This record gives sequence, C-alpha cells and structure tokens, in this order.
Amino acid sequence: MSFSPPVTPPSEVTAVLRDRGYAVLSRSGLCELVGTPAASLDALSPTWDGLPPDTYLRDGGRYRSRRHSCFVVEGTSVTPVPHRAHWQPVEYNALHGGLERWFEPMMPTVVAQPVWPQLLRGLAACCSALKGPQPWFVEAHQFRIDTTDGIGRPTPEGAHRDGVDFVAVLLVGREGIKGGETRVFEASGPHGIRFTLTEPWSALLLDDARVIHESTPIQPLADSGHRDTLVLTFRSKGFQGPEVP
Repeated sequence: MSFSPPVTPPSEVTAVLRDRGYAVLSRSGLCELVGTPAASLDALSPTWDGLPPDTYLRDGGRYRSRRHSCFVVEGTSVTPVPHRAHWQPVEYNALHGGLERWFEPMMPTVVAQPVWPQLLRGLAACCSALKGPQPWFVEAHQFRIDTTDGIGRPTPEGAHRDGVDFVAVLLVGREGIKGGETRVFEASGPHGIRFTLTEPWSALLLDDARVIHESTPIQPLADSGHRDTLVLTFRSKGFQGPEVP
C-alpha cells in the first residue's frame, strides 16, 4: 500500500517546519520555493546513470552508488570547498559512523549548471528563515539504490538522524520498483508518519534535531529497478569531522 505525501504549499514551508519538524514539497512546490523551472532540474537527472559504486557498505551489499561534494552557502554566495571525506559520528550512524568515507566528487555537468547554486541558495534560505541568516555548510549526495541483487536499502543504518541542522531529500526518480516508503518520527515523542514519494523532484525537508527518518527497502517489479535521490544536509558551524585529540 502506498500513502500519499502530505504536501505543503511553498508559502507555508517555514511555518510547517517550525510546527512539525518536517515538510513535503511537490515538484512544482520545490521549483517555486527555489525559483527554478522544472526543466532545469530534469536536465540533471541523466547524471545519476553514471554514479560509481559505494564501496563502504558494511552490510556486504552492492545496491548503492553515489557521489558526494561539499559547499558553503552564505546569502547568495555558493562556494565549492576542496573535496573532503564524508564522516558521521557513531551516535548518528551506527553502521558507518566513525569512518572517513571518500566518495567520488560530483561531476561538473551537475555543479556547473546554474540550477545547482539556485537550488542550494533556495533551500539554505529556508534554513536561515528558521535559525537566522548564517553560513550553511552543505554536503550533497547523489544516490542510486538498485535491485540488482533483489533488494536495495536506501537507509541501511535504519531510522536515524544525520547530526546536522536540516536535511533535504529530493526524489530524482524511481523506476521498476516497489517499496521505498518514507517514514518520519518525532525524535522525542510517539508520533510518526509514512508516505511514498513518487513524483520526480518532490522533496522532504527535515529539522534534523526534531525528527528521525528512514526509507524502507525497495524490490524489483520485474527484472530490476532503481530509486534515485539527491540528499542535501545543512549544518551551521562547520562540517562534521573526526574530533582532534
């Protein structure tokens, strides 16, 4: 069974994030929020076909491919930073925490497009609307989860927080699969919600301190399939990294 997402109008995103800790945008809503035509986002989608395998999966799986790059957004300025490892503490990622993971960087065919800084600026503005204008340290992850081995796990670490301020999960597309249900739970309460993102470039925005999230495994409808996402994390006061003794 697939549950429809509770879509929020762009004009109400800040209020809904403040009230619930999460908000869902339709494709048109995301485009309105960040000020870009949908065609510009669609032009990025083919780059998910060339993602290299994720060689760090500790569950032995071969179902995930990805690229990763980092940026600093301050006002209208979007600045790429030198390529760096992705790192999370064990407290936030029991499966892969404490490990410096060096993924291949995102391709210039993505980050050189005008829509890329426009997207980051628009989402960073939402973060600043809630926590005040400041530099935002952004990690960008292109993910493909496939069903080559019969099942793919979008969140092998289970329900989790990311150790940042805000998270944006953008569905780029899904093909030939079932599953991949999104689940969001209060971090300090009993309530939760479940739904399935199916519309390309629809988005889930999360206040990472207030909610826990996960996506359920995917299975093929026929021979094989995949689910593509763009995950953007926004953190104040710098990128996550190993503590220096």
